Amino acid sequence: MKLGIGIGWRPEIAAEVEALTGIDWVEAVAENLCADHLPGSLVRLRERGVTVVPHGVSLGLGGADRPDAGRLAGLAARAELLGTPLVTEHIAFVRAGGPLTATPRLEAGHLLPVPRTWDALEVLCENVRIAQDSLPVPLALENIAALISWPDEELTEGQFLAELVERTGVRLLIDVANLHTNHVNRGEDPAKALDELPVEAIAYVHVAGGVERDGVWHDTHAHPVTAPVLDVLAELRSRVDPPGVLLERDDAFPPGAELAAELETIRGTLRAAGRPETIRVTPRAAAPASGAGNSRGAGPLAGKPAAPGARDRTAVAQTALLSSLVAGTPAPEGFDHRRLRVQSRALAAKRADVVAKVAPELPQILGDGYRAAFLDYARARPMSGGYRRDALDFAERILISGGLADPVAQRRLTHWWEDRSGPRPPRRTARIVRAARAVLVGK
Repeated sequence: MKLGIGIGWRPEIAAEVEALTGIDWVEAVAENLCADHLPGSLVRLRERGVTVVPHGVSLGLGGADRPDAGRLAGLAARAELLGTPLVTEHIAFVRAGGPLTATPRLEAGHLLPVPRTWDALEVLCENVRIAQDSLPVPLALENIAALISWPDEELTEGQFLAELVERTGVRLLIDVANLHTNHVNRGEDPAKALDELPVEAIAYVHVAGGVERDGVWHDTHAHPVTAPVLDVLAELRSRVDPPGVLLERDDAFPPGAELAAELETIRGTLRAAGRPETIRVTPRAAAPASGAGNSRGAGPLAGKPAAPGARDRTAVAQTALLSSLVAGTPAPEGFDHRRLRVQSRALAAKRADVVAKVAPELPQILGDGYRAAFLDYARARPMSGGYRRDALDFAERILISGGLADPVAQRRLTHWWEDRSGPRPPRRTARIVRAARAVLVGK
């Protein structure tokens, strides 16, 4: 399956993406699409023959729990709606706690790294097989960027991915920017990872920008692609001709001309690294475990559940880590405390940013005080649901804790909360009357 050169489709740059020439396909965040109809921009792109691949971010296949059937059904529905040749997700956990640990459910609001241990691998493989059985098209999984490392890991990233492919037959989505991130943050050699992983299993490649601050690389997807990331792309291309390569951008969107220039730079990197004199054949290092074949069901553990206790042990470890990041509990033994603080601040900042996007009225009502107020709230209240629930809980906390000094802002925040927390939204007439009253009394 040859995808070609693509770009991440986002509503903010829908017009720019449609205007780009030489685009073979786009990738859209699955959770941002309705399951029964598509935005007009994606409809027009599909009519032009542009493939659309849904990219999931909330399954948490690396988590201790089995995949949620409702989330899987939603991803399957979007795959059917788009007529896509595959769907993609991440090798990550995004929530922890709950019945397996008899603790409150916690949401990270972000992709967190799975420990590269045999327990975590067995849990991941079983979760992947459940997902594969629920989806109408093949699944590919992405390696993630990480600020933190788990102590006492038993496999390298390349070995972990090789075992995953061997046991499940899943395809890989290799993010070269994430390989660079892990090089800076965790001292991992991208070339070694590429030597160890099964490059023949790559479905496509992500390329994205980031920035380094105080020795930590932040995979922002809001900055131009850097030369070191392009170097990793060239390393990958010297080993294999990937079926697809996609430019990701999630924030601080530049003009269309800049996106086009970045795409041309990616094309140039692929052309240069794909010349005969640059291609090298590097024997892949074998992972420590045995197994035959690369098709689904071929490995020795294919179809078998995780080892007894693997889910429970994984649940305890992941819950302890996430609780320290979002609820201020003591850091688990063996972690770098400084990096945990960096990760904790990053999670809170992301919550503030995303809530401001899903509920733009909140920063409008609170003004310059929004961010400080939200970060104060986030320190005391871990996220237990989605971002829209988080926005409601934040507003409710402000109202319960004494509200706002400005009576107009207090009234606007009260109405906003009432409109969204009730059993059903107010009728159009009520909204018009309320808006007119706000104008009369002074907004």
